[in-house]
Order: sequence, then structure tokens, then C-alpha cells
Amino acid sequence: MKILLATDGSEYSNGAAKFLTCLNLSPDDEITVFHAVYWIPFLYNTESYLETFKEIKKEMAPRIIDSASKILKPVKAKISTAIIDGSPEQSIIEVAARSDIDLVVMGARGIKGIESLFIGSVTRSVAINSPKPVLIIKLPVSEHPDKMKILFASDGSEYSIATGEFLCGMPFPDHTEITILNVMPSEFLDMPKTLMAEISQRIAEVLLTERRHAVSASEWIVDEAAAFLSKRFKNINVLSKAGDPSSEILKTAEGLKTDVITVGCRGLRGIRGMMGSVSRNILIHSKCSVLIGKTCQE
Repeated sequence: MKILLATDGSEYSNGAAKFLTCLNLSPDDEITVFHAVYWIPFLYNTESYLETFKEIKKEMAPRIIDSASKILKPVKAKISTAIIDGSPEQSIIEVAARSDIDLVVMGARGIKGIESLFIGSVTRSVAINSPKPVLIIKLPVSEHPDKMKILFASDGSEYSIATGEFLCGMPFPDHTEITILNVMPSEFLDMPKTLMAEISQRIAEVLLTERRHAVSASEWIVDEAAAFLSKRFKNINVLSKAGDPSSEILKTAEGLKTDVITVGCRGLRGIRGMMGSVSRNILIHSKCSVLIGKTCQE
């Protein structure tokens, strides 16, 4: 596996590096520690100021790279470094697009409450526009990597299938526990049985039929995913719930004390570049790390 670790020298980036030490990486794997030197003149628009500012940024870049590299010392993978000039989000996306990396890894603050809408423009932009899967690490990083817990939210779509395939290639610890969750739409499932008598017999039959279909489809989705993932993981659980997907995924993750939520996403670009509402909500509001899967068509 080839990993691009984007770092800015912050504790969040160092947390992302620490997470990589929890994986079963081998000498065949590669990690590129990447930093983009970016400067924005904001006080004095003078040539001397700009040149001094750029010099300071360039002097700091190797130290930023070194801080992540030191954390990665226990890792068996090959470590290389890259420093380029340019905006972080654009540089990361371009490198991901033109290189043969498999995964982009980066840290994020994961701010809560109303401020969570501003999770960070770089993180958000990369998660939306990267053609490759993106793993966003939120602090704190688990102190028990051998007992890592992954929540895989699947809806049976091609994006979920592609994400499941990617999960099988991730070098998670051998005893990693995978919980596969499918959230059923609540249009029919939230109809109270006590009110069925007040509905015409015909509508009641439709509701009951749809309820059975939804439950059956959900069971099929999680069972199919479990059958596939069992080729790689030994500890697999399945869950089907009804309600709002974002809320149910987040509540389940918190209840299970999940380390990483995994969801598939289209990752459309340009003016249409808005992740699906579920993926976006998970990225913004999750208290744990998030893996955004992509399809090979992106």
C-alpha cells in the first residue's frame, strides 16, 4: 500500500502519523510524508516582508517533515518525504490524482457544536475532491491498536462495495473488529403499529409489505458485506437500524467506542463537488476518525 501523509506540523498531523504506527505495515508498503509550503501576505505588502516570510516558511518545512518522520520510526514501511510550494488542498489533490498512491491520510481538529461547520477548509476540500480514499484522523488516537474497532456503514451501493474492497486491503491489526451497519429508510418503518388500525386495510398492507422488504433488503446488504469482509477479518458483527442514516451511524459509533467510521462517497468535483449529506455529516460531526472511500471511476 502507498500512503500519502499530509502534515502541517500540528498535533493533529502528528496524531495522523501516530495512527499509521498502529497499522501492520510491511517493508513493501510506502509512506510519503508530504508538506506544502504556502504563504499568504496579510500585513505588509512589501517585497522585503514577503521574502522574509517565505524564507521562514521554507526553513520550517523540513522541521515539520521531521516531526512526522520521527513518529513513524517504528513503522516497517519505506518512508520518503516531499516538500512543494503551493496551497495544501490543491497540492494534495493533484498529487493524489497523478500518482499511484492508494490512500491520503491527514489530521483534523474535529471541532464540535456550531463551529463544526468549519472543520477545516483543507480537510473538507481534500475529502470532497480527492480521487483516492481519504482517512481523516481525529484525536485522541487509540492507545490499544490491537483492539481497533471499525464501523463500516454500507448501503449496498457501488460506492459501499468499493469501500468494502478497499477495507480488505487496509493493513489493520489482525484482531480488528468490524461492525457492518445498514440504516433503513424510516418512511415506513417509523409508522407506529398502534395506528395501523386507523389506516385503511389497503394502505396497512402496503406499509407492512414495504416494512418486510426494507428489513429483508437491509439484512441482505449487511450479510453480503460480511461474507466479503470475512475473507480478511475474523471479528465481524452486523447491524440493521431504522432512522436518519447520519444520526444512527454517529450514535452507533459512539456507543461502540469506534476508532474509525468508514463510509463510501461519490466525491464529485467542481461546482457539484458536494459530498453526499451522510458522508459530509459524518466527517463534520464524528468524534472518531473517518475513512472516506471512493470508486475507481472518480
